[in-house]
Amino acid sequence: MKDNTYNVLFICTGNSARSILAEGLMNELGAGRFVAYSAGSQPKGSVHPLALKTLAAHRIPTDGFRSKSWEEFARPDAPALHFVFTVCDQAASEVCPVWPGQSMTAHWGMPDPAAVEGEQAAQEKAFLDTFITLKRRIQLMLSLPLATLDRMAIQKEIKDIGSR
Repeated sequence: MKDNTYNVLFICTGNSARSILAEGLMNELGAGRFVAYSAGSQPKGSVHPLALKTLAAHRIPTDGFRSKSWEEFARPDAPALHFVFTVCDQAASEVCPVWPGQSMTAHWGMPDPAAVEGEQAAQEKAFLDTFITLKRRIQLMLSLPLATLDRMAIQKEIKDIGSR
């Protein structure tokens, strides 16, 4: 792949927690090289407050996030996507729209922190755990020498990252 700016889409069912965290992290850590977006197959319509709180706690800007349908990224005027990651098992098993461009895909599934019930501390820990896992995966991806790897090698690497 040529060394330029890569568009990345993170997909989850509700687009309120995991995919939002991933979008924020990728835009922060990959600034200048990556532009991240997020979407859901069945968007909840609002971003989970603890997703925004977790991002803010790590000094990642929180303005502009919204829960939206993945259909926005299947339109002809949508940005060409280089990478598409599913971050929940349900979205990974759904039939995705056809994305503009020739995107590489991988599944980076993890438990839904928004599904954790009980005390506030337990919920906050679930969001922090998700944040840490996504940060590690995104850092691994950012360390890949994309300009020197061929498509097959990149595809293998990004799939492997999902199991770390």
